[in-house]
Amino acid sequence: MARQPSYSPSSSSPSASSSFLPAHSDDRQPFIANTDKEYPPSSYTNFTKFRPRRRYIYSIAAALTAASLFALLIFGFWTSNAEEESFNLPEDATLQAEHDDVQEFPQSVVIGEPTEKFRDNLQPNLKYITSWISAGWTNDVMTYANLIYLGLLTERIPVVPMFVPSHIGGSVPPIDFGEVFDVPRLSKAIRLPVVEWHQVKNRSSEALDELGCWNIWQAVQEDEKRPRWSIVPQHLKLDISYTTVPSWVKVIPGYRHDLHAWFWSLAALAFPETRAENLVTPLESPTLKVSLPPDEQMLCYDYLYYVCANQPYEFDFDYSPAWRFVGRHMRWVPKLEQLADTYVRKATGIEDGKPTPPWIAIHVRHGDFKNWCNDVGIPLKECFASLPVIARRVEEVKAELKERKGIDVEHVIMTSDERDPEWWSDVVKMGWFGIDHSKTVEEHGAWYPVLIDAVIQSSGAGFVGTDRSTMSTLARRRVQSWRDGVVRTVKWGKPDSDDH
Repeated sequence: MARQPSYSPSSSSPSASSSFLPAHSDDRQPFIANTDKEYPPSSYTNFTKFRPRRRYIYSIAAALTAASLFALLIFGFWTSNAEEESFNLPEDATLQAEHDDVQEFPQSVVIGEPTEKFRDNLQPNLKYITSWISAGWTNDVMTYANLIYLGLLTERIPVVPMFVPSHIGGSVPPIDFGEVFDVPRLSKAIRLPVVEWHQVKNRSSEALDELGCWNIWQAVQEDEKRPRWSIVPQHLKLDISYTTVPSWVKVIPGYRHDLHAWFWSLAALAFPETRAENLVTPLESPTLKVSLPPDEQMLCYDYLYYVCANQPYEFDFDYSPAWRFVGRHMRWVPKLEQLADTYVRKATGIEDGKPTPPWIAIHVRHGDFKNWCNDVGIPLKECFASLPVIARRVEEVKAELKERKGIDVEHVIMTSDERDPEWWSDVVKMGWFGIDHSKTVEEHGAWYPVLIDAVIQSSGAGFVGTDRSTMSTLARRRVQSWRDGVVRTVKWGKPDSDDH
């Protein structure tokens, strides 16, 4: 859902009476087929109780296998290319990736400059993996992290497409993955090259490439009798023939309210024996009407948001392998970090020459969460957590930062998709700061309100987020992993949701 700004502040001072312009904080609620309002927003359902015992045993075996194969992957891939491709890294590469002196990987994972047809640029002795996005921006970030993690599991080079503007309107051009995340740093940290589609196929190419892909979507949900739609293949000029994956990839067989597939079930389809055993008649491609089995060199899947190793919505848990092995290494490009620092300094009134003080960031998501409140008949003022409730969490963060790290943090920065000027006026009365995005789109482009807010959320000494918001989930993970910060999550749905 696009959220357009409806007003702008006259001042960024805490004493100002006008409201702050909210950023486009679109991290839309993941699509759940026909939930019939069964699940309150304040807690996750214990999906594991639906899991057959056999699946539980399989998941343990898969986890042990994953650990072994991951070690073999790291050793085998890099050492096999050491003499020819110079992919060797020091053993402490992950730690070195925390610094700025990261060297780019050799571009020999492709043949050369981008070509008119993507196959002409693939190294014949290498294998690749790709997928598409189809949600709000934060969910798309998670989807690409899942793609890259699946690349680790299958020993394939991830080829990552662009981000498309699902949250800001289709007229806005896409933005490259590498304009947001530091790809060379990511590649070095995970010890696997990551390339972008524009490095493989020429952006201006009009050549239509045929490609066979796996269709996960029809195997995990019952309401759409087609692969998951995405505009990305149109941008890449790909004509795709889909083959539906077997039903055993689904985490909870026969349960229509969850859409997740197992990482290792999908990874198994990347290998010759399991692939051959599960081939069925492919769907015709939409333009050229070709029927192709899943490609063996450019492995692809229609949609990888709903994928997990142990339980659904796994990014919310600290053991999440996609986060631990990929997501935490997806660091912002320096340009974004510098830009966010500029916005923080302006908001807090820091004079030139003085260091930027530490801050606690808040992310309050209202937006489409209002629909849930309206559907269950709860007034918004009772459904959403009030500012005093949020302030209680902020004070907890301050106290823990003082106790654990010995620092006093006085600056609190609010980021939100809320548009109500009265609400923002109350934020100012709390002594908190807002980010002035009134000129961000004009000066930097439509992508930058949400990008700047995401960087600010991840860069504080502490963070307070909104329960069941994926934007808050990733901000919480980043503050914990990157800053050793203190975090809290505010529950909502009824007046006493966050009582504790």
